[in-house]
Parts: sequence; C-alpha cells; structure tokens
Amino acid sequence: MKKRKMTGFDIAIILLLAFYGLLILYPFYNSFLVSLVPQNTYTKTPFMLWPSEIDLKSYQFIFLSKKFWSGYRVTSIVTVVGVLYNMFLTVITAYALSKNHFKGKGLVLNFIIFTMYFSGGLIPYYMLINSLDLTNKIAVMILPTGINTFFMLIMRNFFSTIPKSLVESAKIDGANEIQVLIKIILPVSKPSLATIGLFYAVDRWNEWFNAMLFIRDGSKHTLQLVLRRLISQVQSAESGNIPDIVKDGLFQDGVKMAGVFVTILPIMLLYPLLQKYFMKGIMIGAIKG
Repeated sequence: MKKRKMTGFDIAIILLLAFYGLLILYPFYNSFLVSLVPQNTYTKTPFMLWPSEIDLKSYQFIFLSKKFWSGYRVTSIVTVVGVLYNMFLTVITAYALSKNHFKGKGLVLNFIIFTMYFSGGLIPYYMLINSLDLTNKIAVMILPTGINTFFMLIMRNFFSTIPKSLVESAKIDGANEIQVLIKIILPVSKPSLATIGLFYAVDRWNEWFNAMLFIRDGSKHTLQLVLRRLISQVQSAESGNIPDIVKDGLFQDGVKMAGVFVTILPIMLLYPLLQKYFMKGIMIGAIKG
C-alpha cells in the first residue's frame, strides 16, 4: 500500500488541533500548579509554566482532615455499590426491551422514555424519600437513582446489534434467558458495559445532591460535600480545626485546586483502563435507533 505524502493542509490541521489541545490542557495544568505554590508566588505569576516554589500545605490541609477520609470512604461505598446496582438494573431492563417477543415492550418503553422529559418535582421527591425512611442513610444516595434512561437505551441498542443466531444456538442447547444473558450476551458486550459503567462511576463519584438534601450526620457526607466545607473553612477564616503545622500560609485558591485534583484523581486513573472499550461501546450503542 502506497503511503500518502503529507500536504500543507495536513500540517495546518495538525497544528490547529495541537493548538486546540493546548487551550484545553493549559487551564488544567495551571490549576495543578496553583495547588502546589504558596499564595505570594500565585499572586506574582497567576499564569505559570513552571512553579518557582513548591508548597504542599494545601494538600496537607486536605489529607490531615479526618472529614476528608470519612468523605472518601462514603463516596467509595456509594460508587462501588451504586454502580453495581445501576448496572444490574440497566442490563436486565435493556436485555428485556431488546427482545422482539416481549409483550408490551412498546408501552413499557414509552413509559420509561416519558421519565426523560417529565418528573414529579423536588417536593414530591423529598416527601417520597421521607416516607421511605431513607433520610440520613447512605442508601438514600444509592437506591433512588437505579437507571439512567439514556444509558439504558444505549445498552438496549447495543444488545439489539448482537446476532440472533448466537442466542438461537444457545437455546437449541437448552439455555434459558438468564443463561443466555450471562454466558452469551454479557461476554460479547464488554465495550458497552465498560462505557456505561464508567458513565455511572463518574456520576456516582460526583454525588452531592442527595447527600446535601437528606444527610444530617457529617460522618456520612460524601467527598464533594466534605471538600466544599473544607474550602469554606479557609474562605471564612474559621480555622479552629486546622492543624497547626499547616495553619500558616494556606490560601483559598490553593486548597480549592488541591480539592479538585484529589477528587478527580480516581476517575483519571480509571479512564485509561477503560479507554480501549470507550469509543467502540458508545458508537455501537448509538448507531441503531
């Protein structure tokens, strides 16, 4: 195969994309540097390319807080249990709705899609949670959001693209629907499962709304709420609980940026492991309407 010679237009596109990439990456890089430098350095050079002085007090302040580790524990529980719960409900619903012989499929699908456009509102939701006695329990951050309708539709479309001959051959060998799902459908659906699982994981990791509304006990707050309170501590100068070794030299923007990186680090580490499935999963699930 003859290799195509690079033209001036190709070089211009590469340079344009490289410039666009830098525009996206630099704010991210600059935020990381802000979390590493003392306030006087940040005041002199807010747009840095390299830190002239490194100070880890912002990270010390966060890591030495017991509330931070409590928030990390709660968010980890919500993420792991919540994603398993989401994936279980999403997979069985999507699999059922991908079957042509499922009676009433159209009606059920329309009811589900209806929830994408209309909801009961915040007050009925608050009253429902109270009536279920979920207030001030970690379960309130897991149980109310079982299925994301959009993700379920993507997975349903993915299941619909799997050749029916695979299912028919398994049924000829005596497999029932559950065995077909576990032994045939799920192993060939890894791209879709990884993609939807990552979407759910990001959503669960960033959970704060239900925690803010329904959790009264500070030891059950998620990481997002804990970081918000830590930043508020610095902002309001109410630093009575700040350890003495890091009390001097703290500044608000440094703590804020350190909180951002501490929060997104687990998701950043997870993404490269799932990247090979990511594009394939989302494209296959989105092609067929």
